[in-house]
Amino acid sequence: MAFAMKFNMVDVIVSDSLENCYVNGKRVGFQFDIRLDYYRGQFLSVIEELEVTVNGEKIDTESIRFRLHDKEFGVCQLETCCNEFWRVTEPATIFVRKGGGLPEGEHDIELRLMFRSPYMAIGPNKYMPVDNCGTKKLRVKF
Repeated sequence: MAFAMKFNMVDVIVSDSLENCYVNGKRVGFQFDIRLDYYRGQFLSVIEELEVTVNGEKIDTESIRFRLHDKEFGVCQLETCCNEFWRVTEPATIFVRKGGGLPEGEHDIELRLMFRSPYMAIGPNKYMPVDNCGTKKLRVKF
């Protein structure tokens, strides 16, 4: 995308939200919360890009899950989520499947989340891209 709107109303990555996830006592990954940095909610189907990088390592898209309203979606499923509405007042959770999770300490979290604003047409079948990206250094909670 050549240009995109960027708002700076909230920190996209929620402070103190990074934690490892366990299944049967075994660390299977980690998660952190994100917020929509926009003035109104959006349907998940408008998300065009979702990438996560941790400590400079880009996470494979197949390992990323988007959680909202007690539901979980893979990145490739988001374009079909036209009935799932993300309100600006509620955080979503990004879960990353990674055996062993993250070690104790601080980690550089980078989120690339781009969506299109469906009511701001900028050409035939083109809509205003919105930059909902963020970076933050978080300490993993144990």
